[in-house]
Amino acid sequence: MNTQRAFERRRQVRGVPYSLAEFQKKYSLDDGMAEDLFIRFGPSAIELDLLMKAKRRAPSFSELTKDMPHR
Repeated sequence: MNTQRAFERRRQVRGVPYSLAEFQKKYSLDDGMAEDLFIRFGPSAIELDLLMKAKRRAPSFSELTKDMPHR
């Protein structure tokens, strides 16, 4: 899979870079989603893994309401 859009990396790549196909396969993403994230966040394995970990983490109801006063 090759990306159709070009991107310019402003920061140094951290960690081993993914190819677009590797990233898509690892996270079972469709073509559009994989390409969008790859273009926006670059090929850095560390950054993409952190991003995907954050996207998959769903806060629990108790986490969301822990600072609310009890009635």
